[in-house]
Amino acid sequence: MRIGLKLLNNIKLLIMDRISKKTRSKIMRAIKSNNTKPEILLRKALSKLGYRYKAHYGPFKIDIAFPSKKIAIFVDGCFWHQCPWHSHKPKTNKSYWVPKLKRNVLRAKKINVKLRRLGWKVIRVWEHELKLTVPRRVSSAIELANP
Repeated sequence: MRIGLKLLNNIKLLIMDRISKKTRSKIMRAIKSNNTKPEILLRKALSKLGYRYKAHYGPFKIDIAFPSKKIAIFVDGCFWHQCPWHSHKPKTNKSYWVPKLKRNVLRAKKINVKLRRLGWKVIRVWEHELKLTVPRRVSSAIELANP
């Protein structure tokens, strides 16, 4: 008896994930979108430098905002926002993950456009960039925004 390719792929997916749907759902719900470790690291670095900011600001949920200077900073996770250096394509459930990750990238681009139209400077940093360049980039942006 010949098994169809689609059926075979579905069987592989069922076998590969050893976690129940309920447990997988619980794990996915626990993934934070606010106050992530990279975000907290950047906020601490900015505070140390003496900068005051607003966290999760406005309707676009800007990770770190300087409203008076119209500077918006987003800390993008390498997986969730498809970093060209560190992201990877999921091996299982591609029909869910590939469109989901593409939507994340598209949403970020749309937010950039909307904020720029409102006169904001948008800075997007990858989580892997935080150690060296980010505080310097933010300082430069703030200095440039000073009249």
